[in-house]
Amino acid sequence: MNELTPPSAADAKVTPMMAQYLALKASYPDALLFYRMGDFYELFFEDAVAASAALDIALTKRGQHLGQDIAMCGVPAVGAEPYLEKLIRKGFKVAVCEQTEDPAAAKKRGAKSVVARDVVRLVTPGTLTEDALLDARRRNYLACLARTGGDLALAYADLTDGAFAVARLEPSAIGAALARIDPAELLVTEALAAEPAVAELGRRVTILSPARFDSANGEAALKRLYGVATLDAFGTFSRAECAAAGAVADYIEVTQKGRAPRLSPLKSGAGGDIVQIDPATRRNLELMETLSGEREGSLLAAIDRTVTAAGARALADRLSSPSTDAALIAPRLDAVATLVDARDLRSDIRSALRAAPDMARALSRLVLGRGGPRDLASLRDGLAAAAALAARLKDADLSGDLVPLREALVVHTAALHPLAARLAAELGDSLPLQARDGGFIRAGADGGLDAARELRDDARRVILGLEADLKAETGISGLKIRHNNVVGYHVEVSAAHAQKLLTDAMKARFIHRQTLPNAARFTTAELSALATRILEAGARALEIELKLFDEMTEAAKASGERIAASAAALAALDVHAALADLASREGWTRPRVDDSAAFTLEGGRHPVVEAALKKQGQSFTPNDCDLSGAARGRLWLVTGPNMAGKSTFLRQNALIAILAQMGSFVPAARAHIGIADRIFSRVGAADDLARGRSTFMVEMVETAAILNQAGPKALVILDEIGRGTATFDGLSIAWGAIEHLHEINRCRALFATHYHELTSLAAKLDGLACVTMRVKEWKGDVIFLHEVAPGAADRSYGIQVAKLAGLPPALVKRAEQVLRALEKGDTGRKAATLIDDLPLFSAAAAQAAAEEPKVPPAITRLLAADPDAMSPKDALEMIYELRRLAAP
Repeated sequence: MNELTPPSAADAKVTPMMAQYLALKASYPDALLFYRMGDFYELFFEDAVAASAALDIALTKRGQHLGQDIAMCGVPAVGAEPYLEKLIRKGFKVAVCEQTEDPAAAKKRGAKSVVARDVVRLVTPGTLTEDALLDARRRNYLACLARTGGDLALAYADLTDGAFAVARLEPSAIGAALARIDPAELLVTEALAAEPAVAELGRRVTILSPARFDSANGEAALKRLYGVATLDAFGTFSRAECAAAGAVADYIEVTQKGRAPRLSPLKSGAGGDIVQIDPATRRNLELMETLSGEREGSLLAAIDRTVTAAGARALADRLSSPSTDAALIAPRLDAVATLVDARDLRSDIRSALRAAPDMARALSRLVLGRGGPRDLASLRDGLAAAAALAARLKDADLSGDLVPLREALVVHTAALHPLAARLAAELGDSLPLQARDGGFIRAGADGGLDAARELRDDARRVILGLEADLKAETGISGLKIRHNNVVGYHVEVSAAHAQKLLTDAMKARFIHRQTLPNAARFTTAELSALATRILEAGARALEIELKLFDEMTEAAKASGERIAASAAALAALDVHAALADLASREGWTRPRVDDSAAFTLEGGRHPVVEAALKKQGQSFTPNDCDLSGAARGRLWLVTGPNMAGKSTFLRQNALIAILAQMGSFVPAARAHIGIADRIFSRVGAADDLARGRSTFMVEMVETAAILNQAGPKALVILDEIGRGTATFDGLSIAWGAIEHLHEINRCRALFATHYHELTSLAAKLDGLACVTMRVKEWKGDVIFLHEVAPGAADRSYGIQVAKLAGLPPALVKRAEQVLRALEKGDTGRKAATLIDDLPLFSAAAAQAAAEEPKVPPAITRLLAADPDAMSPKDALEMIYELRRLAAP
């Protein structure tokens, strides 16, 4: 047995405490066991080694066991959340083991009896509810992918606000579905764990036994979760859907140790009416985060003007799942349009929402028994905000989705008024985190509580009076009546005065309790009586507060569905108001969205790039795009140099389509978007070394996925296909891709390329139109106008871009010579012969150096000056010096 391997609990030499630990650990082999010992959670053996490394805390040892050192580390039980957060973020699961009986009760069973302990919760990435462990503005989905009878289904639940849905999937849609919900934790069998899209999630994947995915067991778990005898009221579910959703319900039951969260009624079919966007496209378009994994710089960050955390999550949901249902999109756009026009109403809504806490997450914690007074206060303040908004919207002229939202707020706030009134009347203004800390019930809310508090506080005033009397009686001005958890209330004097209280005259009055190096502690009969009175009154006050807390919690749980509906209405209202504020401030317009094949944009802009330029005091150059196939082709071939804006143009059109189909106004002067059922993007270059894929291989895999899946209603953007291989190979692949898009996929597409030979395809493909990024040359330099115009580029201006990038002048000169030779000799041996006849690189370097403009001495002197270090006199002298240097 090695040093870190736990011994068997069945070994006769195992101590009672270690036997208890090992029995608990055996039930949770894949989790770190937080074993409660007094004020600490302790970890042993391999758990201790892993935790100490992950948390960067000291690794110690707890003696020896069976001849081996027991590795050990620990974290304080109070304030354990930061440690849990760090472990969860690093992919660990944690089983929290608490003492379930009083140590005094254990001693009554025998001196060597071990305090009873049990795991009260299994903390995993997908089952978190604490604010400290979560990002308030992001979803935290627990998902399950299950296969039954050849069918696939994906279920996902968010314990923090009760969302729960399941949908059947085609095997080809696994990647897109997982990318859309971005689960914090995914439950799968070992067989499904090998799926590429699943494997990419890494440590977020939890592998369970196949028995956990049995459809019959899943149906039973769902019935237990909802407390029903049949699921008929929720809809009809396939076996695969029952298996997936049931596995989620079963996992929640196991991890929460029987405490059922509040989950909304299970929705089936979610995902069938949304735009399919694969992981590569989401990554390339930087919808939710940038390529480096940052939120800042993404489309979500650019459009997020929400003022509540719940609103931010709802906005992210819409952005990640644009709709393909025009009947759903239109009311959303109506709502935004109403609030764009009604500026005062929009301002009032956003002002009221700023006072609305995250009711959904507060409710979830209360339902799971992890809530506190501040969660009740969140319900109080959230319901107050909902009531204020219901009153403000009551007589407003509304349209679209705002109408049912108003109705929901009016109906639910009226029904919740008794609860809201009680919370407002009983909860204080300054609240502790935990109910056990007390002091959260407002004075006057309960007569019994007020009486207990008065008794407790009066006794404390009496103690202060007693202290003054004892000072006068003994003549010891430094005498204090103090309290601690070990000795309780006591009289404390300095060591110099202790002998005075130990005299025969004082012994009957002052009972010695404890001697310290610099002080002595005593008690009196009167003080002991007061101490008992205080403790009884304090305990009684806390007992009443806890009873009231439980009553309010139960009332909140009983109204859970209405609270959740109000919270959802507030979040949706926040989204509409935020999008309206964005549109109003940034000059965005309402798009026309229908089921046609149209795609017409006038003055389209890239929302993220425009926002970045605005911060720098610059403006964005808008461009038109028409892929409708009427006046122009439905497939545009975009040519032009690097740095001219091809990639930006491609991306902005895809982003505008996504914004329109999520129900947002768009950055364009006018927009008519025919609904796209799929959006594909193949831009940028990256390798995948983990899978042994080169940059070119990644490019080909992504291109293949597009060409194999895109249909007539898809929107495709492709950038520089074929550039990762030899010129003729790349040109041939790009040529074939264009023909395939035009003849087979027949979708709307933008295809950017440096292969100017492809422009000849416009003569034979009636749906292909050539456009180019305009540039202007001036004295050997190139100026990028960032404008899209009909036609084709005849040059790529690569050398000019290289010059702008700062390549050495000699290299630029040599490249120009080689380019002229290649243009004269075409390609192959003839070009090589012409290049061989050119001066050597060293000669080109010398020539470039000779031609390089000399910097005037006056400029050199000016650049070397430090204005901040100059006196006025020094500056004047320098002006005369510069004048002399600049003189002819």
